[in-house]
Amino acid sequence: MVAPGHDSYLLPQLEITEHSLNDDQKAKLIEVRRKKALVKRELNVLDQELARINQELSKFDSRPTAGSTNEKTLDDVHGRQKFNVDPKKGIESLVSSGILNDTPEDIANLLYKGEKLNKTKIGEYLGENREPNLTVLRRFVERFEFAKMDIVTALRAFLGKFRLPGEAQKIDRMMEEFAVVYCEANSTVYSKSDTCYVLAFSIIMLNTSLHNPSVKDKLTADQFVKMNNGINDGGDLPAQLLINAYHSIKSLPFEIPEEDTQDFTI
Repeated sequence: MVAPGHDSYLLPQLEITEHSLNDDQKAKLIEVRRKKALVKRELNVLDQELARINQELSKFDSRPTAGSTNEKTLDDVHGRQKFNVDPKKGIESLVSSGILNDTPEDIANLLYKGEKLNKTKIGEYLGENREPNLTVLRRFVERFEFAKMDIVTALRAFLGKFRLPGEAQKIDRMMEEFAVVYCEANSTVYSKSDTCYVLAFSIIMLNTSLHNPSVKDKLTADQFVKMNNGINDGGDLPAQLLINAYHSIKSLPFEIPEEDTQDFTI
């Protein structure tokens, strides 16, 4: 017996070995070890990814000698590379180096051209619910010439400039801006921007229905027309307009835009 007042580390320790465990305890021990190894592997992967990102960002901070002939070119490349990691920091880098004017119009023009910019990151930036992103989104959509363009062709042009983000709220904001600008350019066909908004989403859903292998019951042209009845401020859109949209999507699905981020040349 340990005398009162002695430290607890002097207490006798029980030796536990796997041989002293029953089958249920052994199974639990094996499961704990498996989960521990899995967590350790995941932490190692995260550490490696963070180290890679920090290494990439540290490269961007190196600047050429002021006044050198390729200084602006390097600033442009570094800014675009930063954008492809963090859009906000990339824009700030291009602005601070004098490559880009800090105005919604110039930022929208940069994203519209999309040269060496990651399409997913463009969509991520345009979908943010804050300024200047919201104004940039409007200026971005206004760059398109939608007048007398059918809505499927307009959507192909619009969605070809970026990749839609995964968040529903971001997609909703982007499609709403598309609908406003497209409707203004085609006011003789559509009574309200809400009409274009609903139809645009219907067309995207149609694209999924017709071309996603997991969807077994494909929409027919008649079903597509019926599901869009009454969306034009209570009235119907011309049936031929909807049928043309249906066959356009059936013959050619929307394509995910290819990335243009490789082979930076200085």
